[in-house]
Amino acid sequence: MIQVNNLTKYYDSFCAVDGISLEIRQGEILGLLGPNGAGKTTTLRMLTGFFKPTSGTIKIDDLEIPKDTLEIKKRMGYLPESAPLYHNMLVFDYLTYVAKVRGLAKEDIPGRLQELSGLCGLADIMHKSIDALSKGLKQRVGLAHAMMTDPEILILDEPTSGLDPNQIAEIRAIIRRIGKKKTIIFSTHILSEAEATCDRIVIINQGKMVADDTTENLKHRAEKGTTFSLALYGETGKAPIKLLNTLDADLDIRQVAARETGTSLYEVKTGSSRDFRKDIYLKIKETDWVMAELTRESQSLENIFQELTKGA
Repeated sequence: MIQVNNLTKYYDSFCAVDGISLEIRQGEILGLLGPNGAGKTTTLRMLTGFFKPTSGTIKIDDLEIPKDTLEIKKRMGYLPESAPLYHNMLVFDYLTYVAKVRGLAKEDIPGRLQELSGLCGLADIMHKSIDALSKGLKQRVGLAHAMMTDPEILILDEPTSGLDPNQIAEIRAIIRRIGKKKTIIFSTHILSEAEATCDRIVIINQGKMVADDTTENLKHRAEKGTTFSLALYGETGKAPIKLLNTLDADLDIRQVAARETGTSLYEVKTGSSRDFRKDIYLKIKETDWVMAELTRESQSLENIFQELTKGA
C-alpha cells in the first residue's frame, strides 16, 4: 500500500533521515522506534506530506508525494505528539468544527461524532471544556480529530507520550481496535508499547533504518546464544558449577547472589541455541539438591533496541 524508497531529508548540512526504504502493507500496524533525534518525526511528516523530502519517493497505491500530496492527505489521519486542540472549546463543539472544516455533510456530522465518541471513549466528556481534560483524554480527542474523515491510513507521532500506565493501556486498546480495519503507523520510544501493539517494528538510529521485522523475529536474530536461570534450595555454593561444567565445556556458569527465599541462583550461558534444560534437570537429579526453578531467558526488546542504537 505504502512504498518508501531511499527517503532522505537534509536540514542544511545535517542529514535527519538517511536513505530509508520500506513497504507498509494494508491493514498493518507498524511501529517506528528510535531514540530522541533519530528521525522518527521527520519521517512521519514526510509521509504525511508536511515536509518535502530532499530526495527519494513516497507512493501510496498509484499516488505519489509531492505530485499528489493533497489527494494523499485526504486519505490520511495525522496526530502529532501534541494534539492541535482549541483548549477553550467544548469537546463536542471542537469535533463539530473539525467535521465542518474537513468537509463532512451537515446531516452526517451527528452520526460521525457518535461513532467517534464510542470508538475513542469520549461519551462522558463531550460536554466538557478541552482545557479541563487530562492529557490522556486530550489525546483521545486528538485521535477522534485524526479519525474524523474515516481515513485509510492513520499516522500517530508518540500517541502515548507523557501518559500514565492506565492511559497508555486505553490508547493501546483503541489503536488495536482501529487497526483491525486501517493501516496504522505510529512512532514511540516505549518499547513495551511497540511490542504489545505492533505487527511489525522498524528501528531508526541517526536517520538510518537499522531493523525492520516482527518482534519475535528481531529477538531471534539478535540472540547471541542462550541463557538459563537455575535456582536450587539451600546454600549449595560452587558445587553446582563444577557439576554442570561436565555437560559441556563451553558452558559459562556463574553463581548469582543468594535470594532471601533461601535459594541459590545460577546463570548458565551457552553460545549455541541448544536447549540445555533437560540436561541440567537430569544432572541435578543425580544429586540430593532440590530444584526450585529452571527457566530459559529470551532476549528482550529493550536489549535489542540498546544494541541497535548504541552510540546514539
